[in-house]
Amino acid sequence: MASTQSNLYSFENADALAQKLRPYVLQAQTAALTRHNTFRLAVSGGSLPTVLARALLATSNGTPEDTPEFDKWDIFFADERAVPLDHPDSNYSLLKQELLSKIPAELGVPTVHPIDQKYANQDADPQELADLYQEDLMRTFASKDSVKLPIFDLILLGCGPDGHTCSLFPGHDLLREKDAWVAAISDSPKPPPKRITLTLPVVTSAIQIAFIATGSGKKDIMKAIFDSEEGHSLPSTLINRGAGEKVSWFTDFPAIEGVSYRRSTL
Repeated sequence: MASTQSNLYSFENADALAQKLRPYVLQAQTAALTRHNTFRLAVSGGSLPTVLARALLATSNGTPEDTPEFDKWDIFFADERAVPLDHPDSNYSLLKQELLSKIPAELGVPTVHPIDQKYANQDADPQELADLYQEDLMRTFASKDSVKLPIFDLILLGCGPDGHTCSLFPGHDLLREKDAWVAAISDSPKPPPKRITLTLPVVTSAIQIAFIATGSGKKDIMKAIFDSEEGHSLPSTLINRGAGEKVSWFTDFPAIEGVSYRRSTL
């Protein structure tokens, strides 16, 4: 069974979910700025940038705790595809289109860490791309000789219908990676095949982790993650089990139809 400590929140629709995701993210921002005056987060692709934009671009009530301070954000990617930054498959392109290009000037400009454009194609070696991205992490979080793992303030993830998250897929050898911060994958079961991803130890070491899962197409995998012993080895379940109460799931009603795991409240 998945850890009983993970938080499962469910909302009637996407608007209600976004309304609750906003204070969750901004509380993580406040805590991070108190710790080190920077908010270090990693994001995935899929539907996440759209939901994140809906949450963060909503009108603020004018209080500091309800205001994104984007100029203090360091945004990394939990995974990325080895494609040009303007490619439809690029997580960077999706985040730019949905959120970054729409941030009001008065809220500041975040520091965004895309992959190295020179290696962002399916003909290049994705290991080069992973190594360069790890070096970028080291410049922000200190060298690998100084710290065992980078500690993100927040990692925002999606969950695929097969239980994958980031570019960590069920049964893949990368789930056993213990040393690298960023790993390369050349045989992704979901196209495009060449990608990079944060490794499982990096994800589970984050201070807070949030999954966003919506739609009836997710209900079977959500049952496997939360209610089934058969789902214990799925990547999303491994994060649940490895990070426990640091993990929060933001879902809508259709995504958890039939799931018996207890609901949390915000």
